[in-house]
Amino acid sequence: MRVELPGVRPWRHDLGHCLHATMGVLLGCHGAEPLHVLGAAWGFGYRSGDLRREEYYVPFGARSLLGAMAPHHPVASRWHRPPDPDTAWTQVRDAVRGGAAVAAAVDNYHLPFRPAYQDVHTNHLLTVYGFDDERDEVLLADPVPPRFQGAITRAEFAAARASDNPEDHDRDLFFTRNPIDGRWLEISVGPDLPPWDLDHVRTAVTANLAALESGRTLPDGYADDGAKLYGGRRGLARFLHAAAARMRKGGDPDVVDETFVVAGTVLAETGVHADWLAAAGNDFGRPGLREAARLVERVAHHWSAVRIIVANARADTTAAAEDLEHRAAALLADQDRALDHLARAH
Repeated sequence: MRVELPGVRPWRHDLGHCLHATMGVLLGCHGAEPLHVLGAAWGFGYRSGDLRREEYYVPFGARSLLGAMAPHHPVASRWHRPPDPDTAWTQVRDAVRGGAAVAAAVDNYHLPFRPAYQDVHTNHLLTVYGFDDERDEVLLADPVPPRFQGAITRAEFAAARASDNPEDHDRDLFFTRNPIDGRWLEISVGPDLPPWDLDHVRTAVTANLAALESGRTLPDGYADDGAKLYGGRRGLARFLHAAAARMRKGGDPDVVDETFVVAGTVLAETGVHADWLAAAGNDFGRPGLREAARLVERVAHHWSAVRIIVANARADTTAAAEDLEHRAAALLADQDRALDHLARAH
């Protein structure tokens, strides 16, 4: 039997990663515009210590990654954790045969189209949209450069899904030491998606501003508690200041991984939100939203710098602490400018 689901189109954002790219592909399969769904939210929330070494990570997204990414839309996702490799394949095959493209967690080391093939272990997420039993192949869509859409052998796919994702050498950074375990993910999209219009944009922006000001994170309503929970604009400031203090003190290697991974999720959300604002400004003739997009894009630039600073600090966190402090001050000032402008412009 051969199944190839139609309508699978690549989608990605330059500041996003495999999670945004895969969710974008799956949303497109459901007839939704990825940018309209994935770009509406902009906030900050993190529970100290709630960190997983995987690129498909979102704070407070354990129950539903997509729900955490898109709280203004009736969408959700659910992880499946099969007990063994045979079941892992059967479940994915059955879902695709039933007409649903799904996401699968993989190790790039085993995928012949990834630059890390047979070189670097790191977890990754991509879309499965078909299979061919006679050729023993699986059809995959991966918009992350160098972009691939086509077939690989089922043996290669199985190896990527069964990998322990080990840290073999000092180039296996950040997203290793976390077994893949055959995990796969399905999404659901409700029938009542909000229309792409100015009212929806205003509603989403108003909710974002309220959550950032109150300290309540968007997905589950958790509030900043001044200790373990970081939420909103004040929680963001505390998170960055705490990271810089830990780096300055030294002797805390976990601060590098934690800050790098969390910053990656915020960078992606901020960059996609900037493009969402620009699209709204263009589509609805609102120069104020276009200017807001420019200001939010500048905040995304700062998050890129934060990631670079901490990624290069592994050998000596103390030496990088001052750079992080300076960048954090610039980021927070520019984010306040963006929020103040949004409060007036939307």
